[in-house]
Amino acid sequence: MKLLHPFVLLLFFTPLTKTIAQEIPSVEKNLFKINLLLPGVVYEHGFTTKNTLYSEISMGIGYQTSSFQGNNWSFYPTINEQFRHYYNLEKRAGKGKRTAGNSGNFYGLNAIYYFESINSNTYVSPSDPSLTIAPVWGFQRTYKHKFNLNLNGGVGYNVSKDENEFVPVLNFTLGWVIGK
Repeated sequence: MKLLHPFVLLLFFTPLTKTIAQEIPSVEKNLFKINLLLPGVVYEHGFTTKNTLYSEISMGIGYQTSSFQGNNWSFYPTINEQFRHYYNLEKRAGKGKRTAGNSGNFYGLNAIYYFESINSNTYVSPSDPSLTIAPVWGFQRTYKHKFNLNLNGGVGYNVSKDENEFVPVLNFTLGWVIGK
C-alpha cells in the first residue's frame, strides 16, 4: 500500500510538469520567402535563439523630380542584408500570439546595395550604384497559409560616386513563406 501511494502521486503530477515546462520561443533556423510587391526572394537564417541574418535580392523602385529633367521613375536590382535581433518573442508567446515564421518585432543593422537602374536614360538622368547603411526597427508577421508581411525602417547614410548623404530607409514586403 505504501508503494502504491508515491506511484499514484507521480502519475497525478506528470501532466502538470509538462504544462509548466513550456518551450522557449526562438527564431526559425531556415526561412525562405517570395516577395510579391517588388519581386524578389528572401532567405533568413537563424543563428541564435533571437538573432537572424536576413538576405534579400529584389527589385527596387525610385522616383526623382527636377525642374530641368522632369519626373523620372527608375527600377533597379538590390541586395539587402540585415542583422536582426528579435526582442519580443517570449512576450508574444506568453500572450498566445504567433511566433512561427519569425513573427515578432526586431531591431537591426541594414546594408542595402543598389545596382545601376535598368530603365533610366543615362544621358539625361544617370543612375550610379550606391550603398546605404542604416539602423532599423521593424516587425514581421507570418499568418496562416504562410502569408508574410514585413515592415522596417530607419535613417541611413548613403554612399555613391557623386554624393554622400543621410536618407530615409523603408522596406515593406508582402509575400509567402515557402517550404516546411
